[in-house]
Amino acid sequence: MSTIRPQDAVERALALSRTDGCVVIADESGTANLRWAGNTLTTNGVTRSSRLTVIALRETGDGVAAGVVSRAAVDADGIEELVRAAEADAAANEPAEDAAPLVTEGPAGGWDDGPAETGIGVFEGVAPALGEAFAEAEAADRRLYGFANHMVTSTFLGNSAGLRLRHDQPTGLLELNAKGAGGSAWSGVSTRDFADVDVRALTGDLTRRLGWGERRVDLPAGRYETILPPTAVADLMICLYWSAGARDAQDGRTVFSAPGGGTRVGQELASLPVTLSSDPAAPGLECAPFVIAHASSRESSVFDNGLGLGATDWIRDGALTSLTQTRHSAQRTGLPLTPPADNLIMAGPEGGASLEDMVARTERGLLLTCLWYIREVDPQRLLLTGLTRDGVFLVEDGEVVGAVNNFRFNESPVDLLSRLAEVGRTGRTLPREWSDYFTRAAMPPLRVADFNMSTVSQAS
Repeated sequence: MSTIRPQDAVERALALSRTDGCVVIADESGTANLRWAGNTLTTNGVTRSSRLTVIALRETGDGVAAGVVSRAAVDADGIEELVRAAEADAAANEPAEDAAPLVTEGPAGGWDDGPAETGIGVFEGVAPALGEAFAEAEAADRRLYGFANHMVTSTFLGNSAGLRLRHDQPTGLLELNAKGAGGSAWSGVSTRDFADVDVRALTGDLTRRLGWGERRVDLPAGRYETILPPTAVADLMICLYWSAGARDAQDGRTVFSAPGGGTRVGQELASLPVTLSSDPAAPGLECAPFVIAHASSRESSVFDNGLGLGATDWIRDGALTSLTQTRHSAQRTGLPLTPPADNLIMAGPEGGASLEDMVARTERGLLLTCLWYIREVDPQRLLLTGLTRDGVFLVEDGEVVGAVNNFRFNESPVDLLSRLAEVGRTGRTLPREWSDYFTRAAMPPLRVADFNMSTVSQAS
């Protein structure tokens, strides 16, 4: 193969373009991983991958048609074929309803530098700590399972209007699962570089939860006062975020649609003054400060590639303030242009309590570990169903007194906001259900007076 630097691939594709406009995105990724099972490291490795996306734009008498083709591992000799394929796609397509002028301004910092890299060395502080954790677990007749993954993606975006943008995105996570006499317990963290991962703190939390699980209590289905830890809150709020498209709301398709037409922007959603926001510059949660759209959909537009992103409040002091927008949907709705960013932050009033303090103030209720197998039941209400996993604990008089059976839940995160009893202190967390797609989140624990555990689950 004739290799080529990603930024040079962008320039070559743009030079080869014969259509009226062109956008090219080159993604270069490196991944390092560790996996372990039964207190033993099982695999480790490093991989690299690349993808080149060409978006050809063809002017017609009625508008602009777009053709998009994306391929992996394109070498220098394959770029022209890819460009021609995108142009053929544009020639076959009708004018795009989301057509808009190409973005022309943005900082090109680091354009000429090579792609960012990762390697097994990123785990130099984590691996020895895992070895110590394996030995301690073996001595206590527990088993540790899990994995650590670090990916760095460098994205080079250019267009025929002269725009050149580059972003390096590190994404790391570590998940630990412990099994012992007290059942199964899970913990996980997200990270940019693993320098802030405390394996001993994670295993200490797992040991405590396994201890709680040595006493079992069976409970029926019903509505329970429930403390949701930050990871569970993240999974629910990400579902809300992914459903907050302005176009679907305007068209009456979602929970954010107003009766009789329009959207619910401006309406109160939460019983407490919570804020849900995204900010590309949020410390520890940094993400791309501009739109990267490999394809158009109801929530994204290839014409918006390179559009700058800023901090946006989706919910402010309990009221819905923004929905995710493309330039096309913003024109339709008349609302401000607020494209989505790749992180999500929820916060309540100042002085929120820790998870431990919330437990200590609980007379009787449930403490969850995490949620999984979350699925949408009704988009008009954003009703979700799913299961609890790896530990549901009974709290009485401020103490965890044992583990209870798992449940299937039925809840809408929007409706849940209207029934909040307490919002704790916000901290970075790893969404367990959605960690393959979304890792950059900071959430508080939440207390809900009547969380709906609809049926008992036999899942372990």
